Amino acid sequence: MTAPMDTPLSTQPGTRAGTPGPVVRTARRTSTRLADGRELIYFDATPDGVRDVPDTRTLPPRPPASELRYDPLTEEWVAIAGHRQNRTFLPPADECPLCPSRPGRATEIPAPDYDVVVFENRFPSFSFTPVEYEQVGGLSRVRPGVGRCEVVCFTSDHDASFSSLSPERVELVLEAWADRTAALGALPGVEQVFCFENRGAEIGITLTHPHGQIYAYPYVTPRTRRMLAAAERHRERTGGNLFADVLAAEREAGIRVVAENRHWTAFVPAAARWPFEVHLYPHRRVADLTELEPAERAAFGPLYTDVLRRFDALFGVRMPYVAAWHQAPVRTGRDLAYLHLQLFSIRRAPEKLKYLAGSESAMGAFVNDIAPERAARMLREAAERVDRAPDPAGR
Repeated sequence: MTAPMDTPLSTQPGTRAGTPGPVVRTARRTSTRLADGRELIYFDATPDGVRDVPDTRTLPPRPPASELRYDPLTEEWVAIAGHRQNRTFLPPADECPLCPSRPGRATEIPAPDYDVVVFENRFPSFSFTPVEYEQVGGLSRVRPGVGRCEVVCFTSDHDASFSSLSPERVELVLEAWADRTAALGALPGVEQVFCFENRGAEIGITLTHPHGQIYAYPYVTPRTRRMLAAAERHRERTGGNLFADVLAAEREAGIRVVAENRHWTAFVPAAARWPFEVHLYPHRRVADLTELEPAERAAFGPLYTDVLRRFDALFGVRMPYVAAWHQAPVRTGRDLAYLHLQLFSIRRAPEKLKYLAGSESAMGAFVNDIAPERAARMLREAAERVDRAPDPAGR
């Protein structure tokens, strides 16, 4: 294991033309290595403290990279990652691999406590580990699934949730996301960086500790390609930015706006696919998380955690959700893209979930059982019940 490396507060990662920009650091950043060579990074809100606890575990070798197989019918890449079948699945709380290590129980985080931690996923969908593969014949092509997958632990508190984080902790998470967006975007072969959180067994999580993930893809994802193509056509027709025009129209109409502040607006999209879906946009167009200014970072947390608490207040249960940051690709479409967060839940009623059945899964044609205007009204009214909602920390 290598010695930890502290990054001075003034240090900024280098960038290339067209890639995510430098990150202005306010936190202490310490990089170290786990027993199998994976990188782990501590992000601490205070400049003091030493992060030199070693990983004492004996771990197996890192798995090979996945295969990417090309589907000629949809013109999309599919990752084949068989090693992920063996990943940890819903362990009891006292065996959680994302909690801090304690005497007699070493976890993925060697330290006895932490603020925010990012580390390479032990069971990655994409990696730079060499892999041997053979062409599969037919019209499909195969190539290595190069890239990187990371885990982001938002807090050392196993029973917390993102909505229970302080505004200062949310800012620290934003800084970690921006740091990783810049660093991963600079890796060879990476075309897009995606930060996201899955919450709830209904969504399919395998660990309940509050955490998110980051994927560094070796291609531009299908949804991003479609959105950027639509944005380019819109610019050719109108000269404007599609995302900015959508935001302006929603703010003017107001009927689907859930909440807003000086720098951000949260609204239900007019053609929402999910029963409860909210998009959070900064009022200033930026391509990715690295371009947010300090005031925009500070304003994000209070609004976002408010929306999350409204989700939980809707039916008096902790809502399962996916939170997905849509960022510009590394090299293409950066003049068209507009950073925004997509938040959605599959719960459509207290005891009912929205399943992606035949129409959605096979045809890609969504049917939403709740009108977006009604969903927005319900979320606005839920603000009155936030104090009676389930404890966001799960206690």
